[in-house]
Amino acid sequence: MVENRPFAAIFSHVVLIIGVVIIAFPVYLAFVASSTDATTISNGQLSLIPDRHLIENYAKVLFEGTDRSTKQPMIVPLMNSFIMAMIIAIGKIFISLLSAFAIVYFRFPFRNTAFWVIFLTLMLPVEVRIYPTYKIVADLHMLDTYAGLTIPLIASATATLLFRQFFLTVPDELIEASKIDGAGPWKFFIDSLLPLSMTSIAAMFVIQFIYGWNQYLWPLLITTRDDMQTIVIGIQKMLTVTDALTEWQLAMATTILAMLPPVIVVIAMQRLFVRGLTETEK
Repeated sequence: MVENRPFAAIFSHVVLIIGVVIIAFPVYLAFVASSTDATTISNGQLSLIPDRHLIENYAKVLFEGTDRSTKQPMIVPLMNSFIMAMIIAIGKIFISLLSAFAIVYFRFPFRNTAFWVIFLTLMLPVEVRIYPTYKIVADLHMLDTYAGLTIPLIASATATLLFRQFFLTVPDELIEASKIDGAGPWKFFIDSLLPLSMTSIAAMFVIQFIYGWNQYLWPLLITTRDDMQTIVIGIQKMLTVTDALTEWQLAMATTILAMLPPVIVVIAMQRLFVRGLTETEK
């Protein structure tokens, strides 16, 4: 029996509110800074109330670009980041589902060895694989392309492990029922496993979308054209301006814009995301 303790409930809510304020306050300051002008920020006179330059700054960042750094509309890097994140998320899920399906439901030599080889790739840091991967992409003439941005990042040992563990919990009776109905492996995968895996797929999609959206090192290496660079690189270029003052109001506006797509994805898929991470019985 759970006891009703008002003091404990109030204390928990106070702690949660304090935590939210600590996390959200810097974001709010970035939003306020994005609504002011360069003079106000450089003079250290930033207030806690949004200024009148909000629409002007966001319109300039999206459709005109900055004067001193990127000099291109940020709508292009935003679209590049969105396309990259979507391809990586969908590609990781698709390949991981198929690889986990093969490992669990097919009998072939060195099946477990193949799984552990995939799993051991988690122990290799990105820096170890970055040069050979770049060499392959360059030899295949995939620099400054969406294929070069996404294909090397599609494989995921984490997603394969997640789907493998879920497939192992599927009752054998479901497989037998599918065989009795005359369903082959592909039909069993489409009609039975995929619907049961929707919560896990949603959780993995959110994680991998954010992973793809926040990529910095790999896009920095393989993109040389401004029209192929991602939003994270765009923010970095705005902050490293030589012989000129950083346009902080535009940098903050770009930062807020860069936060919106991941936040929208998390909010839109929040229920499935939480269920995919917390459900243990299917």
